[in-house]
Amino acid sequence: MSILGNILWFVFGGAISGLSWCLAGVLWCISIVGIPVGLQCFKIAGLTFFPFGKEVIYGGGAGSLLLNVFWIILSGLPLALEHLVFGAILCVTIVGIPFGLQQFKLAKLALMPFGAAVV
Repeated sequence: MSILGNILWFVFGGAISGLSWCLAGVLWCISIVGIPVGLQCFKIAGLTFFPFGKEVIYGGGAGSLLLNVFWIILSGLPLALEHLVFGAILCVTIVGIPFGLQQFKLAKLALMPFGAAVV
């Protein structure tokens, strides 16, 4: 089921969300200081392209908290809003509810990507 869900997801909106994460990663990698953040964006882009069958586990720590606050200010809010809008649109129909829930999962990850692990 997750293979079919991932294929449908990619065709009907996952590619757009994943490309926005890739764009954020490229923009972060322009500076030397932003390369670790950009690499995290590319990892999340992989999850965004094919999210079904994967789970996000949130950890913590002082370093991840500091990076998450910095991230929300610069890149997290636009990406989270994109996922929230797409999720609300997808949840309008019964067929789109599983896809909308994936968008909401990604919206939470867009706000706090540091300290999170994908399994």
